[in-house]
Amino acid sequence: MRKTKVQVQWWKAFDTTANVSILAALTAPVFVGGTALGTETSYWYYKQRKLQAGAAAAAFAGGIARRGGAGVATIRSVAEAAALRSGYDGGGVMTVNSPPASGPNAGRSDAVEVIIDQNAERLFSNLFSDGPVAMHARAVARFRTAADACVLALSPDESRALQFSGSSNLNLIGCSVMSNSIADNAVNVQGAARLSTPCIYAVGGARLTSGATMTDAECARNGPRTGVSKVGDPFEDVAMPARPAGCRSSGGGTLLAGRYCDGLSLNGNVNLQPGVYYIDGGMFRVNASANVRGAGVTFVIANGARVKMNGNATVDLQAPTSGTYSGILFMGDRSSSGGQRNTFNGAASSRMTGAIYFPTQAVEYLGNFSGLNGCTQIVADTLEWTGSTSMQVDCSGYGMRPIPANKIVQLVE
Repeated sequence: MRKTKVQVQWWKAFDTTANVSILAALTAPVFVGGTALGTETSYWYYKQRKLQAGAAAAAFAGGIARRGGAGVATIRSVAEAAALRSGYDGGGVMTVNSPPASGPNAGRSDAVEVIIDQNAERLFSNLFSDGPVAMHARAVARFRTAADACVLALSPDESRALQFSGSSNLNLIGCSVMSNSIADNAVNVQGAARLSTPCIYAVGGARLTSGATMTDAECARNGPRTGVSKVGDPFEDVAMPARPAGCRSSGGGTLLAGRYCDGLSLNGNVNLQPGVYYIDGGMFRVNASANVRGAGVTFVIANGARVKMNGNATVDLQAPTSGTYSGILFMGDRSSSGGQRNTFNGAASSRMTGAIYFPTQAVEYLGNFSGLNGCTQIVADTLEWTGSTSMQVDCSGYGMRPIPANKIVQLVE
């Protein structure tokens, strides 16, 4: 009897173990599949994080390039390189838009949008779906102006690109000076010259005498901001006008806008009607004792022309306050040689309201005058200043745009 009882208990034990084994065998695929799917989901999350990091790095690098005035092709190249350095494997499709095509920053010229679309392969989940896992990452970087300038030198390497010399005395109210030159004396204050400005910015270095004073607390404490990133041409979006047909005659009296061939020489009392004066070669000359007035005028200096303004002349010129050339008083041809020099001189009673813009030429500013309420801006390849006057930054009421001296790039989306 005992033997029979033992046999029955053994069979019961066998029965229970078999049931557990069968149950384990049946549930094993579910367990293994769940573990595999969890691992695969973690892998997708990891890929998405890398993709987003790549988009962010690309947008930030593109924003820096855009801040420096780069075009779309360069921005795209810089953005792609930055994404690859961040760990993006390059297997997706990258779209770079400047300005952004979507979102709250759409259409902003100071922003760069990067979109990366990439498909991730399925592993275990391929049992449930045979389509790839679509991944999408987007980032937007935007630069903001941390300081504005009244004076900007665009030359990338010229020594003394911004030179303040002689007995000049320039007082800048609320706006700074900026040089894109990498030279160690990109900004140079020498001799008895005096310069008062919130701050001095330079891609390269600055050499200053005791006549240079910075009114911004941080710059006054730490000195000029050198080694900063260059800023782009603030008027790069303004196209040169087409050359008008025919030629007008120069001289005195009342003059009309249009093309002036082989220069424009002003004598006596001159009243300039509003419009664009296209100086096609030669010299734009304001002679001694001339009294020149004009509102809503822009002088385009083209085909090798230069400006020479006599110190004994009196000028009262104001740029347009609206339209294509809003705020631009003088505009030099971008194709002109950098060796050309344009001289601006005049009596203390003279006024030039607007931007003096010669992106590839030098400007000598010798006069003791500025615009209405100090609203004169100078953007040139290089600038030498020997006059004495005051200038200020808030000139939007005269149709003038801010000129950046320092820009900070931030991820905003």
